[in-house]
Amino acid sequence: MKKQIKLSSTQSGVRLDKYLSEVLKDEHEFSRAFLQKLIKDGNVLVNDVISSQKQLLQLEDVIIVNVPEPESTDIVAEKIDFETLYEDEDILIINKPNNMVVHPGAGNTSGTLVNALLGSMDDLSSIGGVERPGIIHRLDKQTTGLLIVAKNDKAHKEMSRMIADHEVYKEYQALVWGVIKENKGIIDAPIGRHQNDRKKMMVTHKNSKEARTKFEVIERFENASLLRVSIETGRTHQIRAHFAFIKFPIMNDPVYGRLTEKTTDFGQMLHAYKLSFKHPITKKEIEIIAPLPSEFNDKIKELRGA
Repeated sequence: MKKQIKLSSTQSGVRLDKYLSEVLKDEHEFSRAFLQKLIKDGNVLVNDVISSQKQLLQLEDVIIVNVPEPESTDIVAEKIDFETLYEDEDILIINKPNNMVVHPGAGNTSGTLVNALLGSMDDLSSIGGVERPGIIHRLDKQTTGLLIVAKNDKAHKEMSRMIADHEVYKEYQALVWGVIKENKGIIDAPIGRHQNDRKKMMVTHKNSKEARTKFEVIERFENASLLRVSIETGRTHQIRAHFAFIKFPIMNDPVYGRLTEKTTDFGQMLHAYKLSFKHPITKKEIEIIAPLPSEFNDKIKELRGA
């Protein structure tokens, strides 16, 4: 059964969507985007008339918000093991294993992190929609490491804002081909969709967005480098595309790596190693580190000649 919220405007001259987001955000945790969709779908009436989000309210206008039942999902809950490194009533932080897709999509309807989450818990945020419950940010299928999951909408909205405002420090470790001479550096180059392969990204000034990647050399080998990497922006495949652009591609990358390299099923040597941020609700400092996968450590030993 759908929920109905009735209220009377206490302001005049303010847009409907802005007013609703202000008065409903605390009790109902509705985002402005969610309310705009309700208005667009005809679920919001002002004085019994279907309204637009840009409508300016008058004092004591009667507003009725009809909230439909949540969409049902065809995603199957699956019992899939995953490692949880932190959990409380608002968020959990997992160590995503290799070759796990984060959420269902074309060609991936099972075996994803979302399938695993649904199989192990009941409380997940709904802001991402029925196909992405709890999912705030993503990692590529073959990128391992730390991923934050929201257990309620309030935590989801605040974590999303914190990520957008660069209040979440994300540190990766990467093995790249070639010896980087500089101890530290920054790659500042816009990223957009590849012109010939729509599944890839590339550095381009055409239909692109700004992208900045910082790196620091941890260790140098005969023909490779181990790096500490952090990102100021979160573009699709950003780290992989940026290092391919400067001719130091990530090792074992099946998409952006060396054409002469025979890659393994493990995929790119890129690991989300550290997260540091203030808890979205309690504001306590959180720092989590995920150890490197055994395959990653084995490759480092091989490069050292051990």
